[in-house]
Amino acid sequence: MTAAVPSLVTGRLLGLLPGAAQEPPVVPDAPTARRWAVDELARPEYHVQRSLLGRLLDWLTEQFDRVQQGVQVDGRVAALVIAVAVLLALAVAWWVAGPVRRGSASASRAVLAEDDVRTAAQMRAAADAAAARGDWTLAVVERFRSVVRDLEERAVLDERPGRTAHEATLEAGTRLAGVATALDAGGRLFDDVAYGGRAATDRDDAALRELAAQVAAARRMAATRSSSAPAVPR
Repeated sequence: MTAAVPSLVTGRLLGLLPGAAQEPPVVPDAPTARRWAVDELARPEYHVQRSLLGRLLDWLTEQFDRVQQGVQVDGRVAALVIAVAVLLALAVAWWVAGPVRRGSASASRAVLAEDDVRTAAQMRAAADAAAARGDWTLAVVERFRSVVRDLEERAVLDERPGRTAHEATLEAGTRLAGVATALDAGGRLFDDVAYGGRAATDRDDAALRELAAQVAAARRMAATRSSSAPAVPR
């Protein structure tokens, strides 16, 4: 706070006193003076402070104005101005593009594409055909897709294109708790192979075959328990 502030505070405090213009100022007691000072210093004009970014932008603007006006600028200062301007531009671009980039990455990791209307049986057939010719990567991808599509067909999951493997296994695991761990492992395997560049093996395909069997058994068991539950009396 500058040296002018105390005198400004004093002047304002004196102006607050009744009859200050006609009579000599009254000297307040300590608690009253403290209260007046706190109230006065709470006014916004005593707290105007430019942020670091604001001051940096002011400095950059000043340097650019000097260049435009033909004022000689030191070479090191000019280089610093350019470097700071470039860094600010990159920071703004990264901040703006970050949410878009994350959203696009999330959308690109979908299990089922929006235009994929194949049934679970058709996806299983595609997985079996890929396995027969030794294309384990495609076999793993198609087999996990068939598991998710089967869960949709059986109403365990709602039909929602664009759902990620994590979302699918998390939602299905809450309804089929007995296979939640296996579903999670299958979803991570799908992501690793489909989007992580991992080369699948025959063991991976066998693991997803086992997952499909476990999910089918758990689904049938859940359906049996639901149908055998006693009706709630009205």
